[in-house]
Amino acid sequence: MIKLNKKINKFSIGFFLLLFSLNSCGLYKKTDVKTNPINDADKRAKNLAEGRGITLLNTKKNSGVFDFASSNEMWRASIEILDFTPLVSADYGGGILISDWYSNQESSLESYKITVVFLSNEIRADGLNVKVHKKICNANYSCKIIEQKTKLNNEIKSAILRRASEIKENKIKEIVDADKSYKKAN
Repeated sequence: MIKLNKKINKFSIGFFLLLFSLNSCGLYKKTDVKTNPINDADKRAKNLAEGRGITLLNTKKNSGVFDFASSNEMWRASIEILDFTPLVSADYGGGILISDWYSNQESSLESYKITVVFLSNEIRADGLNVKVHKKICNANYSCKIIEQKTKLNNEIKSAILRRASEIKENKIKEIVDADKSYKKAN
């Protein structure tokens, strides 16, 4: 009987210590219904808005996130500039465009592959990397591939940046014009 009392006594002391430590951590705070939503969906939305929640793989907010979609000026400009060559990969989530091997002539033994890597969403020279690879084949179709570092890289990059700027200016102009027409209507 004494052994049973000692076990119960140790258990009750441990339970009360655990309960006290949880209470002192602020786990059971009184909350106001006005500031904390009752509905689960509203709670999730509030937590996401405040930056709370579970993060997997130690990701930081906006770390490595690219918004490359049809509304992104750099993405749209690159697609328009590279429309002369077929694209093998267009991954706007990863921010990369890769063209297929392209040649001006059907029987040419030289062909080019263009890769555009987006480093930023902003229209700036350091937010874009253009690589051009050249494939040179001999008559036996033994080919050699080299990365070219010529003015063609800079020409493509400049063309993309110019076109992206034009797209952004047109977008801003459309917004301003729409705002003016809305104000006139009201």
